[in-house]
Amino acid sequence: MTVTDTGTPARTAGRPAHRDANVLRWLGAYTASMIGDSVYYMALAWAAARTGGDTQTGVVLAVGSIPRAVLMLGGGVLADRIGPRRVVIGSDTARCLVVLGLAGALLFTSPALWMLIAVALVFGVVDALFLPAVGALPPRVTASGQLARVQGMRGLATRLANVVGAPLGGVAVALGGPTLAFAAAGLLFAVSLPLLLSLRIRPLPEQDGAEPSGTAWHDLADGLRHIRRHPLLGPLMIVVAVSELGFVGPLNLGLILLAEERHWGASGMGWIIAAFGTGAGATALLLAVRGRVPRAGLVMCLAVLVGAVAIGTLAQLPSVALAAAAAVCVGLFAGLGGSLCGALIQTVTEPAYLGRVTSVSTLFTHAIAPLSYPVTGAAVAVWGTGPVFATSAALCAAGALTGLAFTRLRRAELPR
Repeated sequence: MTVTDTGTPARTAGRPAHRDANVLRWLGAYTASMIGDSVYYMALAWAAARTGGDTQTGVVLAVGSIPRAVLMLGGGVLADRIGPRRVVIGSDTARCLVVLGLAGALLFTSPALWMLIAVALVFGVVDALFLPAVGALPPRVTASGQLARVQGMRGLATRLANVVGAPLGGVAVALGGPTLAFAAAGLLFAVSLPLLLSLRIRPLPEQDGAEPSGTAWHDLADGLRHIRRHPLLGPLMIVVAVSELGFVGPLNLGLILLAEERHWGASGMGWIIAAFGTGAGATALLLAVRGRVPRAGLVMCLAVLVGAVAIGTLAQLPSVALAAAAAVCVGLFAGLGGSLCGALIQTVTEPAYLGRVTSVSTLFTHAIAPLSYPVTGAAVAVWGTGPVFATSAALCAAGALTGLAFTRLRRAELPR
C-alpha cells in the first residue's frame, strides 16, 4: 500500500484494471468528457452553419487547431509540474463553465460569429492542456502491468463517444437548437468532475517533494532531450510521426473523396467508416480483456505494417463490401499498433517526464498529422485516390519498417 497526494491509500498492484474502481472512475470521467466533446463540436458546427456561410463555418471549426498546435508542448510541461489530474480537472471545469455560459447567452441572443470563434479558441487552448494530461494520467491510477488493458478500455470509451456523441448532439439540436446542445455538453463535462476529484493518484518517487527544475522552456528542452536520448522513446516517436502522416489523410478526408469518386454516396462511406470503427473496437476489446500482448514492440510494428497494406488496398477495391472488409483490417491492425505504442510510451517513460513525452506524441497525432488534409485533397484532385492511398500506405509502412530497424524496439515487452 502507498499513500496518495490526498492522504488516502492506493493499491499499486494485484487488481486487474477492469475490476479496479479507481480505473473505472477515471474511465467514466474520460468517457463523459469525450461524449461532451462530440456534442460540443456538433453544436458548434450547427451554430456556425446557421450564423454564416460555408467559409465562416470552416473558420469556426478550424480556429481551435491553432492554439492546440502552438500550446500542446506547454501543456505537457504543465502536467509534469503540477500533476496531470489537476490539469484535467481544471480543463474540464473550464470547458463546463464556458459551454454553459454560451448556452445561457444563447437564451437571450442569437449566436454571433465572433462569439463562436472566441469559444473555439478557448477550447483549443484547453485541449492543448487536456490532451497531454489525460494521456499521462493512466500510469498514475494503475500499475504498469495494466497499461495495455487501460489503453484498450480507453479505446472502447473513444469508440463509444464517437457512436453516442454525434447522435446525441443531433437530437439535442433538433429538440432545442444549439442552446440545448451546448447545455448538454456542459453537463457532460460537469459529470466528469466528481469522478476526477475522487481518483486516488499513485505517487511518483522522482517527483516526491521536488520543485520545478527551472523555467518552462528549460523543462521543455529537458523533456525533448529525454526523448532523444532514450533508446525506445526516440524510435517510438518516429513510428508515431511517420505512420500518422500516412494514416490520418486517407482515413478522414480520403474516404470522403473515395466515396465521391466511386459514386458510393454517403451511405457507402458510412458503411466503410462503421467497418473501420468495428475493427478498432474489436482490437480495443481484445486488449481490455487480455491485458497484455507478448513481444509488444514487434507486434506493434508488424500490426502497423499490415494496416498500411490494408490502407493501400482500400482504394483499389471495386465495391463497398470489399472496401468495408479492408476498412475492418485497417481498424484492427492500425488500432492494435496505436494502442501498443501508447502503452509502451507510458511504460518506458520516466515518470517525471510523462506529461512532456505525451505532449510530443499527441502533437503528432492531433496537430501535425491533420495538416496533411489539404495536401491529401490537392493530391487526389491531381492524381486520383489510388496513387494517394498508395503513397499514404507507403508512409505508414515506412514508419513500421523504421521501428523494426531498432533492435531494442523489436524486443520491447510490456510489464507483466
